[in-house]
Amino acid sequence: MDKRIIYGFTELQIVVPDNGIIGLHADNLVIHNVLVDGEPARFQMYPHYDELQDKNRQCFVSSASFAAQAAGSVYISTLEYECVPNLLVMCSRNEKSSSEEKGQKQYENELQPLNESKQNVKLVHIDYSVETAETGIHFENNVLHTDNQLRRSGCWFPCMDDSTQRCCYDMEFTVASNLVAISTGNLLFKVLSNDDPPRTTYVYRLNVPVTASWISLAVASFAIFADHDNLSHFCMPCNLPKLQNTVEFFHSAFSHYEEYLKTSFPLGSYTQVFIPTEMAISSMSLGASMTIFSSHLLFDDKVIDQVIETRIKLAYALARQWFGVYITAESSNDEWLLDGLAWFLTNSFVKKFLGHNEARYRRYKENYAVCKVDDSGATILSSSAAYQNLHGTQCIGLYGKIRSWKSVAVLKMLEKQMGPESFRKILQTIVLPSPETNHSLRTLSTNEFRHFAKKFGNLDRSFLKDFFNSWVGCCGCPELRMGYSYRKRNIMIKLATLRGCTAPPESRESNIEWPGMMSIRVHDIDGMYYDHPILPMYGDTLELFEIKCHSTKNSLKSVGYDDGGVALPGLHKGSDVVSQFFWLRADPEMEYLAEIHFYQPVQMWLNQLSKDKDVVAEAQAIAVLETLPLSFSVVNALSIFLNDSEAFWRVRIEAAVALANTTIKDTDLAGLIHLIEFYKSRRFDAYIRLPKPNDFSDFAEHFVLEAIPNAIAMVRAADKKSPPEAVKFILKLLKYNDNTGNPFSDVFWIAALVQSMGELEFGKQNIFLLPSVLKRIDHIIQLDRFNPSHNAILTTSCIRTLTQVAMKLSQYINIDQVTELINPFRDLKGRWFVRIVASKAMLDLQFHYNGIDAALQLFMKFIKEEPTFRGQKKLSVHMSLLCQIRGGGSHDPVDDVKAGTLNALIHLLQTRMSFNNMFLRHYIFCILQILAGRAPTLFGVSRDGIRCHTEILRELKSIFAEYYQENKSLVIQNLSIQEQNSPLQDDTVSTVRTESHQKMKIKFKSSNGNVSDNGVTKLKFKSLSALYAPQIERNKEQKNENRGSGEEKDSDYNVERKRMKIERQEVELTESRMLASSSDQKEKQETTKEVTPPTTSETRPPDAAVTGSYRKIRFILKER
Repeated sequence: MDKRIIYGFTELQIVVPDNGIIGLHADNLVIHNVLVDGEPARFQMYPHYDELQDKNRQCFVSSASFAAQAAGSVYISTLEYECVPNLLVMCSRNEKSSSEEKGQKQYENELQPLNESKQNVKLVHIDYSVETAETGIHFENNVLHTDNQLRRSGCWFPCMDDSTQRCCYDMEFTVASNLVAISTGNLLFKVLSNDDPPRTTYVYRLNVPVTASWISLAVASFAIFADHDNLSHFCMPCNLPKLQNTVEFFHSAFSHYEEYLKTSFPLGSYTQVFIPTEMAISSMSLGASMTIFSSHLLFDDKVIDQVIETRIKLAYALARQWFGVYITAESSNDEWLLDGLAWFLTNSFVKKFLGHNEARYRRYKENYAVCKVDDSGATILSSSAAYQNLHGTQCIGLYGKIRSWKSVAVLKMLEKQMGPESFRKILQTIVLPSPETNHSLRTLSTNEFRHFAKKFGNLDRSFLKDFFNSWVGCCGCPELRMGYSYRKRNIMIKLATLRGCTAPPESRESNIEWPGMMSIRVHDIDGMYYDHPILPMYGDTLELFEIKCHSTKNSLKSVGYDDGGVALPGLHKGSDVVSQFFWLRADPEMEYLAEIHFYQPVQMWLNQLSKDKDVVAEAQAIAVLETLPLSFSVVNALSIFLNDSEAFWRVRIEAAVALANTTIKDTDLAGLIHLIEFYKSRRFDAYIRLPKPNDFSDFAEHFVLEAIPNAIAMVRAADKKSPPEAVKFILKLLKYNDNTGNPFSDVFWIAALVQSMGELEFGKQNIFLLPSVLKRIDHIIQLDRFNPSHNAILTTSCIRTLTQVAMKLSQYINIDQVTELINPFRDLKGRWFVRIVASKAMLDLQFHYNGIDAALQLFMKFIKEEPTFRGQKKLSVHMSLLCQIRGGGSHDPVDDVKAGTLNALIHLLQTRMSFNNMFLRHYIFCILQILAGRAPTLFGVSRDGIRCHTEILRELKSIFAEYYQENKSLVIQNLSIQEQNSPLQDDTVSTVRTESHQKMKIKFKSSNGNVSDNGVTKLKFKSLSALYAPQIERNKEQKNENRGSGEEKDSDYNVERKRMKIERQEVELTESRMLASSSDQKEKQETTKEVTPPTTSETRPPDAAVTGSYRKIRFILKER
């Protein structure tokens, strides 16, 4: 299937601007013919990436700083040019007076309502082919699929790949009878032809206007699992049992969303497609009414550890159908809102189906990450300047995650201010179907959402203005440092607050204020707690506040504490302060996105850990206790919490890690003793003192026990090495692991044990145990080779562990020996997971032994060898992390990278490989920025000397219009010949002329099909674009030079124009003769009949008002 060609046509009904030129996005396409209202039209292609021009792009730099500047210039220029419609078509001008034409010049395509008078609406028909599917659409191992890379829809069909251009779609795909075609919209019907061999035509319809980027397609011999009437799931036949187990929950999530929003699914039906992992460029590729996932998310009923990750990812993709596909952003500044609403809806699923603790814990961790990273304009949610600088890359990498987490945090804050029901009412209003028409555009803006917040949430206008200005329009989060003192006489707490901001002053406006009042919760000794909303979010840098305690002297005596200083249960006996409360908490309900540092005695943190049942309070207490000087009381408190089966399992794991970090000076390895005793109490036989057979029936307990070996491996003795007891204990667990009678797989369990061995530090006291460790790792690798584990997790964990051990013992182990051991796992014919992890390990070793420059050179070598887009993405992400490790997190440039390496990276940034894989291109840019000590983002990169895409488009249209006037008669004659000899003509296919719809048809033909493949179509494309483009450039350069010297009408310039004209006439004459000959050959070779789709009224969608463009697209796939 990787040796096939796509032939197709598209029809668009477009409002033509006054200059008569329309622009479309089309890359990697061979344009054969363009008709406007049935008449031949002049067109010009300007490929976004030209290999001939790439050879002339040479940039030589001598330092990392210059390399970062050059990378920024190249990257922004490329992104700007990709925004330009590169297929220009000359349509007849609208009838206007010459004075009107001079006074009103419009160079961009503008779609206006067709009911306005004096509009120049044209039907544009384009015949094209895709000869090399390099990006946007992919063929591999009898699987065809598309991806949703930024501005890559035009790489498989001409379109207006712009977020402002939306229309409905009708699609038909004709495939072999053993293949299944899955696309966006509802499947109306499928027709089996009488051809030999038989073929099947799938007819889809999408009645909701969407952008071209949401159109997806997957074709393969899929197995289907029909969930309910409007839910379908597809995967490769070998994965069908896993698919059925994975999506078992999905209908519940689907129903939950419909119930929460009080509306049915807006796109009719929803489809999930799972393709092999190495084919997917990312874990999921969103499309309208369908999502293409990587098959690594699938799991069978024996796997436990994959469940949570997969369910959240599938739930988010479904939520994105409501917010992102059905409801779209009014402008680029509003995209944060749709992403945040999708995650908000996903969090409601997590809360209902995975538990309240899971939802709160995830939100706590996300807010913590946002406060640490939200310090520059790259994380501003809604800013014209920010989006202009980011060019759509804001969704990639770490900053993309931070923006998503910040978006949902802002919406959660609004929900807290107005209440859950009021916020839910807003969401229901947003997705409420419009009563006017079925094809109305559903957009949402930040201002409109503010209006809903005021209307349904009863929030003040001034509050909303300050709220959106500070949280949405600016970067940075409040930073609050708080401490207290207690006044016994008047039973009063005096709270001192020091305010700050996580973003530097130069990144944030000085007049921005955070609105709202933060609550301080006081846990009294009588068991009650009281919230005091006394802390303004904005005010003086240092302020003091007073909090009245509710406990009285009688309540003190009732719990065993009087003026004589008798200690209360849970209070430190040595405390000199007579306290009337157990502990304090700031913002206990996470009403605000803020970084809070609260200072209180150790005993109060212990009280919070043992008595507060909120998972956030417990996690906060553990995080603070881990940083304080540890004592036996702290170790005992952590151990008690670890043994508490009622506590949330993720927080119990944090307690285990905190126990591992105890020092020998204060605790005498008490943490290690507690960890081993805890594990033995759960999994060891008391009589034989060996591990029991595995029992994973209690999932929460299983996850905690799975983390214990890793915590034990983190324990260090006085010499900073692992105690021999820790090494022996982990080896014993591996040796006596027994999964007999356990209905669940233990591959994740064994992988956790193997990875824990990588955390060990070997020294003189335990080096004699190293051969046993290596022998056990080799045994597991051989076992996984004969009985492959889920996603090859055993082999990958062994490779990681071997790499860690080799780097820790680099003084005694030669890198060549380790490389010789790991390199065989990089076999391209082996498993994809293993190859990528082995490549990462090689990069780690090269970085550790030979430095960052050697690692970068090896990285570029691996990138050229890696055939998959996803593999290239994984390696580039890993290399960027190594560069950050080299910089130590500072903003100082790395000066140990050679100039040749820097220039090679810049060259790689400009190659065809980077153009095809936008993720690879982005991370190469990030690597060069990190090496220069800069943030890995486009924000703040200089735009000096870089033209905006609107200027480029204006210039291209000007050149094209001038060239059209010079060659009008010749081009029309040439296009008439093309129309007569076009190999794409098919009289059996009826043209569906329905407004506001697009129709696609794909046909898979074998090598003996009736579409000729004699190379003539390539000649047509070259004669119309590739041959003329260099001449136009020379014409333009010559003209600019003449204008600069005041000699625009120079005789040499006119002579050159005449010479070009004669050359074009000769080329076109030769081409016409070849086309005529090709047509004769084609008539003799026609032996088969095309599939004719039904032409009844059932296949034609109803007439509707034009909302954007009318499109009809037909594809034919032909084997070479």
